[in-house]
Amino acid sequence: MVDLAEMIRKKLLVGVTYLGANNLPQHSIEFAGIVTAVDPLVTIESGGGDPFARRPEPDASNRAQPGEYRLRSDGTIVVDPDFITTWTVKPPSQRE
Repeated sequence: MVDLAEMIRKKLLVGVTYLGANNLPQHSIEFAGIVTAVDPLVTIESGGGDPFARRPEPDASNRAQPGEYRLRSDGTIVVDPDFITTWTVKPPSQRE
């Protein structure tokens, strides 16, 4: 578990998988950005367009191991992110 306040001004590697009605992956996004806020939402600036925001869940983020991470989506290499988070998003009809 990560203290979210430690993430401010740090590089976060993000992976989000969106599931379809059949509970199979329909779409995914991957990017790295700088955390600019953690309350009321974790807000990540990635340098293009609107910032990405997510619920503040400390269990969803982990410290990253040093090294290079290649994004499957476009081959971009992210070097030495501070934290990693991955999310699976269910369609509204399947959320609890």
